[in-house]
Amino acid sequence: MATQNLFIGSLAYATTDDTLKAFFEQIGPVASARVITDRDSGRSKGFGFVEFESDDDNQKAVDQLNGKELDGRAINVSLARPKEDRPRGGDNGGSFRQRSW
Repeated sequence: MATQNLFIGSLAYATTDDTLKAFFEQIGPVASARVITDRDSGRSKGFGFVEFESDDDNQKAVDQLNGKELDGRAINVSLARPKEDRPRGGDNGGSFRQRSW
């Protein structure tokens, strides 16, 4: 059974996986907490995902923590949308298009 993740937006650049996990553990046991980083610079992109051990804690976290301050910034907490299958390669507007002439 797939568990529902929470999307956490407006994170401070100083927020780490550990501080994100600790903040959400006030709601319940956290299975994983991840701050998304830029693969080239390693700097936070300002958002992340949290997964609780129990899906029952998701709505409680949205209700209690949305708009609360973490590391000096008010964060946005919402249910994450399922990851969409995105095409890789092909003519999807990339910078390496074939010339048609």
